[in-house]
Amino acid sequence: MKEVRIDKKMLYLFNNGKDYKSYLRQGAHKAKVGGEFGYNFMVWAPRAIKVYLVGDFNNWESINPMTQIKDNGMWQLFIPGLKDKEKYKYLIVGENNKKIFKADPYAFYSEKRPNTASITYDLSYVWNDEGYSRVYNHFDAPMNIYEMHLGSWKRTEDNLFLNYREIAPILTEYLIDMNYTHVEFLPIMEHPFDGSWGYQITGYYAPTSRYGEPNDFKYLVDVLHQNGIKVILDWVPGHFCKDSHGLANFDGQKLYEKEEHMKWGTYKFDYEKSEVISFLISNLFFWIEEYHIDGFRVDGVSSMIYINYGVSDDKKYNKYGGEEDIFAIEFLKKMNETVANNYPEVFMIAEESAAWPLVTYPTNEGGLGFHYKWDMGWMHDTLEYFNLDKVNRTKSHNNLTFSTMYQHSENFILPLSHDEVVHGKMSIINRMYGGYDDKFKNLKLIYLYQITHMGRKLNFMGNELAQFIEWRYYEEIEWFLLKYPIHYSFNNYIRRLNDLYLRETTLWDSSCNDFGFEWIDADNANQSVITFIRRKKEKILIVVLNLQLCDYGEYIVGVPKAKGYKEIFNTLEEKGEINKGIIKTNNQEYQNQNNSLSIILPPLTGIVLKPIEAIERG
Repeated sequence: MKEVRIDKKMLYLFNNGKDYKSYLRQGAHKAKVGGEFGYNFMVWAPRAIKVYLVGDFNNWESINPMTQIKDNGMWQLFIPGLKDKEKYKYLIVGENNKKIFKADPYAFYSEKRPNTASITYDLSYVWNDEGYSRVYNHFDAPMNIYEMHLGSWKRTEDNLFLNYREIAPILTEYLIDMNYTHVEFLPIMEHPFDGSWGYQITGYYAPTSRYGEPNDFKYLVDVLHQNGIKVILDWVPGHFCKDSHGLANFDGQKLYEKEEHMKWGTYKFDYEKSEVISFLISNLFFWIEEYHIDGFRVDGVSSMIYINYGVSDDKKYNKYGGEEDIFAIEFLKKMNETVANNYPEVFMIAEESAAWPLVTYPTNEGGLGFHYKWDMGWMHDTLEYFNLDKVNRTKSHNNLTFSTMYQHSENFILPLSHDEVVHGKMSIINRMYGGYDDKFKNLKLIYLYQITHMGRKLNFMGNELAQFIEWRYYEEIEWFLLKYPIHYSFNNYIRRLNDLYLRETTLWDSSCNDFGFEWIDADNANQSVITFIRRKKEKILIVVLNLQLCDYGEYIVGVPKAKGYKEIFNTLEEKGEINKGIIKTNNQEYQNQNNSLSIILPPLTGIVLKPIEAIERG
């Protein structure tokens, strides 16, 4: 450890929104001063009159004043002899001598809720994820994301949390077995209320202590990487909670915040303030450097770029409920540019629901600079369609096909996420139309449509079990359903479907270009059948979906010329084929294709066909 030295240049950069590793200076760090080891503390509180460091080490008394560093709002103090895992807070004296106790904004570790102290912690860790590569092009790899909430994936028999290390082998084995490529964690940054799912944060630099220590979370990421699973974190730069120990009114006045987020009862960050820019971008760098995170899903982008998003009905606002927040927009651009310039292998995902243009375009082309965007339109339209009966499916055929009109406008991820299985929306299977058996048939169809549609894929935990209840954050998902044959069979169906996605490069290697999709028949509304091609250069797959309870007997499909086709996947059979053997083609042109073939297409069934030439080539 080096002698504690105040780097005025870096503090200047912090004050000017350009210190992207401010976590190396602020917070609590092991240090050595005058031959003595201890911890050095630094905190930004520009309008504080005095700041004291308090904790177990001084009985929480104001006897250790911090020294103000001139002109930049920082306060600093070295405590000799202080050990790891000591609890502490800052006692800040603000205007009118009002005293407030604050957790450290840069704390690496926090007390387990409901307690709120920060804890000194040594982040030293020996990584073993040799498979984790900084030379990685995510556009050239499959992306099938398992979205999950750590506290309600699995629990003990007593309904207690598993810790990070306990989860690591179980989760890794499951993801590999189910053929997922990525796991996305709902925010694991420290937060006071379980029911916020991590979206209302108090400790941006601390993995929540609900599931163990920071290095335990590193172990979880390490094990996942060793087994080829990429890790995505939900990240929340749009707002933070009002809890008194957090960022709110940090030095007695608004510091990190600018205004209240009316929709969620939280505070929006002040993107006009340079120090807030340093704090937020540093946070991304921190999770990349310290925890080897591969990508971030940025929550609530629409609520950032529109003022009063989703709240105001005032006519001066546009239909999305707000005037544009130019400072938030510039922050998002700078954030994405800075990450891309420093970590080109890390990908940024926008949860943006307001049809903002060019979200995934580079900033020098007028875009926001994200790599991917959740396709909320596909999600809403598709779920609405699968909730319709026979008659209304024919009337609403456009719901199913409209997404292909804009699928090349952005780099999309198709989400069936946690937001769709809470707050009275019902589980995915309960949103399917029909009786018990038909719900499962429709459920298989919607997932085949998701996997074969353009775009990356995301599904929330529990969806793969076909659980009928909504997600409950206070208990584990319904693993017991696997004891029932129909749920066990569906879980195996998802496993096979994910395997199809991995094996067939046409389903992912062309998901971000204009040539990967071609309609054969998009307009058969009367029969509710859609037929399309997924393509990668000369490689193709034919997808046929019958979305009605009607048996059409032998169904004719126009196809590109080939020696013949073979059925490689269907939604009905776990083993075997509906259309057995080689399906011969003829030279009859049909549906703008130079050949055609006839297949058996049962009710509520999806079928994937592949040219036998491609199968013979392996």
